Formats: sequence, C-alpha cells, structure tokens
Amino acid sequence: MIKFSELNLNPKVLKAIEEAGYTEPTPIQAGAIPPALEGRDVLGIAQTGTGKTASFTLPLLSLLARGRARARMPRSLVLCPTRELAAQVAENFDTYAKHLKLTKALLIGGVSFKEQDKLIDKGVDVLIATPGRLLDHFERGKLLLTGVQIMVVDEADRMLDMGFIPDIERIFSLTPFTRQTFFFSATMAPEIERITNTFLQNPERIEVARQASASETIEQGVVMFKPSRRDRADSEKRNLLRALIDGEGEKCTNAIVFCNRKIDVDVVAKSLTKHGYDAAPIHGDLDQSQRTRTLDGFRAGDLKILVASDVAARGLDVPAVSHVFNFDVPGHAEDYVHRIGRTGRAGRDGKAMMICAPRDEKNLEAIERLIQKAVPRLDNPITGTSPAAEAETPEDSKSDDTPPRRTRSRRSSSKPKADPVDTTAAEAPAAEVVAEAPAPEKPAETPQDDSQQKSSRSRRGGSGRGRSDNGNGNNKVVGMGDHLPSFIALSFDERRTG
Repeated sequence: MIKFSELNLNPKVLKAIEEAGYTEPTPIQAGAIPPALEGRDVLGIAQTGTGKTASFTLPLLSLLARGRARARMPRSLVLCPTRELAAQVAENFDTYAKHLKLTKALLIGGVSFKEQDKLIDKGVDVLIATPGRLLDHFERGKLLLTGVQIMVVDEADRMLDMGFIPDIERIFSLTPFTRQTFFFSATMAPEIERITNTFLQNPERIEVARQASASETIEQGVVMFKPSRRDRADSEKRNLLRALIDGEGEKCTNAIVFCNRKIDVDVVAKSLTKHGYDAAPIHGDLDQSQRTRTLDGFRAGDLKILVASDVAARGLDVPAVSHVFNFDVPGHAEDYVHRIGRTGRAGRDGKAMMICAPRDEKNLEAIERLIQKAVPRLDNPITGTSPAAEAETPEDSKSDDTPPRRTRSRRSSSKPKADPVDTTAAEAPAAEVVAEAPAPEKPAETPQDDSQQKSSRSRRGGSGRGRSDNGNGNNKVVGMGDHLPSFIALSFDERRTG
C-alpha cells in the first residue's frame, strides 16, 4: 500500500499529515496528488466521504509553499457550493498548513464585507469562496483574479443543482488561461462534462468508484409508509420517524435527519424537541452564526440529532455519524447518495433509513436505478407489518381515505317536516296540478278554433304547458288570473284586420 511519504509532498505538509494521524492516502488521494504535483489539470470523480478535500488541499499547499501573494490578488482560488463546505475546506487548510507561512481568506455569505476586505487587501495565498460572494467582491472592485495560479472547483455536481454553473463559467473567464485546474465531483452530469471539456486542458481523470454509488459500509433500508388518513399523514410520518430512532437504541449515537423542504426541517426539529429528543435544525434561511453554532455543537457531540435540508448533504464532515434518516425521499436520485454519504465515512460502518410514502415511489425507483440495486424494505416499527402487508386491500379502500358523499337534497334533515296537508297545499307546483287534471275534451275543429290554438301554441313555444282546461274548451293561462283578455285569443291576421 502506498504511503503519503511516497507522494513527493512538501516536507512541512507531510509533517502536518503525520501529526493529524494519517499515514496512507485514500484511492482518490493516491490517484490525484501525483499528477497535480506535476502541474497537470485533474478531474476527480469519487463518491462522497472518500477524502476528495485532501486530494486537492495537499498538492495545493505543496505547490504554493514558495512565493508571496500581492494585495487583492490571490494566488489560488477554491470554489465551494455551500458555506459549510467552504468552512470545511478552510479547516483542512488550517490543519495541513500550520507549518507553512501561507495565508487564507474565507468569503462566504452571512459575514461582514468589511472583515473580508481587510484580509483581501493584505494579500492571500488561498482564497476559499462561494461563487455569489466572490462575484460580489469582484463587482465592488475589491478583488482581482488575474493572479490565480491554481483554481479548484469542489462538488461541481452540487454547483449544477444550485444553479451556479453560469457563475462558474464567468469566474473561469476572469482567471488566467495558464492556470492549473482541479475539478472534483461525485457525479458527472452532461453539463459538468461540457464545462470540463471547455476549461480543462488534457486533464488526468481519476475515477475511483462507479459514479453515484453508495459506500458498501452503509446499511440501507426503506419503510413503505401509508397513512391511515390524508389529514393525519404528517403527524403519523413524524411518529414513524421517532419509532425508527427509538428502534436503533444505543446504536444511534448521533444522526442526521434530512427533509426536502426548509419548512419541514423546522417542523420536524420542533416535534423531536417536544418529545424529548436532543435535536436542532439547519437550513439556508438561518443566520450563518446560528448555522455555525449548530454544526459546532453537532461535531462536538453536544447535539445528538441534526435536522437538515440538502444544504448539509454536501460538505458536512463529521466522521462518527452513526445514522442518517431520510424523512423525505429526495427529488433527485443523486442527492440520496450524498445524504447517506454523511455516515459510513472513512471506512466506518453506517446505517441509512428512509421513509417512502405512496407519492414518493417513483423517486425511490429512480434511486434504485441510479445505485443499480434495490433498497431493502423494512418492517414498519409501529404497526409491525411487513412491506407486503402494506399493499392496499379491499378494506383499505373504504371510508378512511374517502370523504363522505354530500347529499344533494335541498331539504335539511334537521328541519322539522311540515304536515302532509300543508305540504300538498303549499309546495305542490302548478305543473304537477296541471298534470293531474283530467284530459280536456277535443273541441270541434273550426277555423276559428284552429287559429286560436295555433296562436296560443306560437306564444307558448308550441307547447301546451302552463295551460289548464276547464272541460268546456275555455283555456286559461296559469299565472294570469281567471280573466283572459279577448285580444290574446285573436290570431295575427285577425289583429291586423280588426
């Protein structure tokens, strides 16, 4: 097995590595460090948790060991998609560069521009930034990128998901063409591959694991969840989450619970806290100071359960996370790989459990296609039923999920009914009375009668409705009283000649 001492790293960097307790590089580190030290562009593809950060940090420090930065012109640039990942890279820099006289600056949102401007004005060897804050400093005229010798893009596929690709392309155009580029990603989407073909010069490609594969040290499982009623789905799902956590017992030393939406992160965290669990939320809408305190508490072991959105799926490096619970099935299959990659890191064993509602089954199928294996189905710890028993039965389709039918009756059942006599007298419509009247005798056919009948039918649209007969051939129009004006019975011809 190759050792760090065989990779031609700077002696002061090697000393820091030994003090950190590392002797053997991971496969991605062993593959990426030698060509990086030779000055070549590097394209690294590896699953999360394999040590990609040190793969570019160690050669970067060795290459920058000599030289001095000028004001507002950093010598190297590391781009990260999230604040947490940028902070992690900064921590790695502090660990491995403690014997080198190199300076760094961290440009992330939620921090004062004034403090960051002071660091840039002094000149920095390593500039670690998120794309948005970096461009903010550039547009304010506080930063020049023409002195960048080495550029690193970390978690490029996450950059794509977050919509940073246009910013990345613009930043590339602001750096010198002669720069050396390190490009690292867990997956290689077509858009990412297009960028690498455009901005990397004959890169050394290192792929140490199949793209978008989960670590073999992670035990996976999914509970197929079906609520008893639609309006109880959210509360029953939270009950199931607590049952899963309780079922792991002492084996669950700490855990990350992932939700798809920020509002669900807050709700789940409050629910866990209400039921006596040590939990706290972290998502993009929180202040940076609060996010930092929460992460520091989780890393230190003061916080047991971290409820997070996908902002923590990348860059959160806590080596001893025992469990990951997916409260929601992620909408993108790649996010599943990154979420469960928070456990089982550095060769440790881990466990990832997921709750899948009926509407999430298509996303589950996409995940299984991506990782090329089925996620084992687990028994429901509340009902004690197996996955096969969760299938819908005829009893399931009864009134639990089906709302009661609404009657179309205009008469409320709570209203007192009127007497039968009153109902007949008051509510029977005139049309019903006419229908029950005896059929009139057919009058003798005379020209005058024909003209009167035709005139009457033409005025009533050719129908006999609305007319009653007294049996003597004397028609009455309902609603006009007993008196029928004589002119109405006249035909049009008689009216003109009359």
